[in-house]
Amino acid sequence: MSLKKIYLIRHGQTDLNLQGIVQGSGVDAPLNDTGLWQADKFFQAYRHVKFDKIYTSALQRSVQSVEQFIDLGIPYEQHAGLNEICWGTREGTKITPEEDAYYYNMLERWQQGETHVPIEGGESPEQVAERQKDVLDLILSRPEEETILICMHGRAMRILLAWLLNYPLYQMDQFTHQNLCLYELNHTGSMFWVERFADVSHLA
Repeated sequence: MSLKKIYLIRHGQTDLNLQGIVQGSGVDAPLNDTGLWQADKFFQAYRHVKFDKIYTSALQRSVQSVEQFIDLGIPYEQHAGLNEICWGTREGTKITPEEDAYYYNMLERWQQGETHVPIEGGESPEQVAERQKDVLDLILSRPEEETILICMHGRAMRILLAWLLNYPLYQMDQFTHQNLCLYELNHTGSMFWVERFADVSHLA
């Protein structure tokens, strides 16, 4: 039996997601109507789970995605260590392969193993992993919290899942995601394993 169960979700949709605009940690966009609908569908599907604690990033789209659980009185904490990667000068801009070769070249460099290299004005995957580790150390130091809900962001989730599951960071793109998808993780005390992978059945 696992010592800790983690329900890890990505936030619901924002207008900027819909428009293909990069958000990152420096753009604090709210959920749009679709995102609020997604949050409600997740709540209706998982309201029966007895969460001991909720953890979110410090960005409002993350908090809004689990607000109905928070309204039940479940204790929660916000941690900037769970924020999305900082995309630097690309935040708030619409990115397409034709318009920003640098951005896509940076993603390719990360996939080739250069995960120590930050994007211009922003963070590297390794820097994100380091700030995440401080939060996960805190979470794992609390054995009384047996079932927890974590809401965060797409690229940050990929980074988190890679190092939690002992994948090299350059393989982070193996962990697919979409708005309000769920990864259900178990922690045995020494290792993590995935029970559900990018599940969106609650949105059907």
